[in-house]
Amino acid sequence: MSKKAVTHNYAFVFYDIAESRCQKVFKVCKQYFAHHQLSVFRGRITPSALIEFQDKLKKIIVEDEDTISIVTIMNENMINEITIGENKKDGESLII
Repeated sequence: MSKKAVTHNYAFVFYDIAESRCQKVFKVCKQYFAHHQLSVFRGRITPSALIEFQDKLKKIIVEDEDTISIVTIMNENMINEITIGENKKDGESLII
C-alpha cells in the first residue's frame, strides 16, 4: 500500500533580508501571499506554486546573509491565531 504524499496548502512567510534586496523579496511574496505585517506574509498556496515561490526567492537572496522562513500547514483550519493589539494591516484573520 503506497503512502499518500502530504501536501501543504497554507503557509506563513517570515523574512530578514538585507535592505538592498528587501523590495525584491517583498514583491515576490506579494505575488503569492497576503501581506500581514512588515516582513510577514501568509495565505493559501498549492504545492507546485510553493516550489516556484522558493525558486524565485533563491535567485534574489544571498543565503549566507539573508533568512527566509516558510512555515507550511495543511490548511488554515488547523491553526489557532491569537493577536494581541491592533492588526494594522488588511491581512486576513484566521480566528475561527
